[in-house]
Amino acid sequence: MIPWEEIDRAKVPGHEGEIILLKRGSEFSIRTAGTELMNSRVHGSEDALAELTCRRIKQKSDIRILIGGLGMGYTLAATLEQSRPNTRIIVSELIPAVVRWNRKHLGHLARMPLDDSRVSVRKEDVANIIREKKSFWDAILLDVDNGPEGLTRKANDRLYSKSGLRTSFFALCPGGILAVWSSKEDQAFARRLKQCGFTTETITVRARKSGKGSRHTIWLAKKP
Repeated sequence: MIPWEEIDRAKVPGHEGEIILLKRGSEFSIRTAGTELMNSRVHGSEDALAELTCRRIKQKSDIRILIGGLGMGYTLAATLEQSRPNTRIIVSELIPAVVRWNRKHLGHLARMPLDDSRVSVRKEDVANIIREKKSFWDAILLDVDNGPEGLTRKANDRLYSKSGLRTSFFALCPGGILAVWSSKEDQAFARRLKQCGFTTETITVRARKSGKGSRHTIWLAKKP
């Protein structure tokens, strides 16, 4: 078997840990502390995060979408595939190395989504961007850390607290969607969404497009 080759590693802002980019043949992996965060062969649920969200806002015009977490670019690529030419997408990525990795090593995997003119990247905490404007976004997609129960950065918890969810609620336009990816189900988080005024769907999806692999959870929380 071909061994994994380390390509690069980077510190996580506000955390003592780091993330590592690995390659084995044509396969890429991003890991932290021995745990795999994402793999280039397994992105069905990341695609689903975008596809399920875009279906629910497709009747709108001049759509504005905020994506929290670039990852390997699959969620962004799926969002672009589902979007019109006049859609505007902001990608918030806190770790500059992840943006660099996408441009240098990973972009071809998802058809170079950062090169699309509809996309802008902001290298900062998505929570800060969400707080900037009220009733602005048609959709906020969060694929940050490992979901509501984070692994890489404790500060990510504020996104998923009641306070953070209320901030997202006010940042969305009426009818807007907050979509959250998680590696597992979290009933307490689902309750918090409802307590903050969202109408919520909880959807289980498979990690692979083929319908195989681990089960992941996506919450689609709509602002009435």
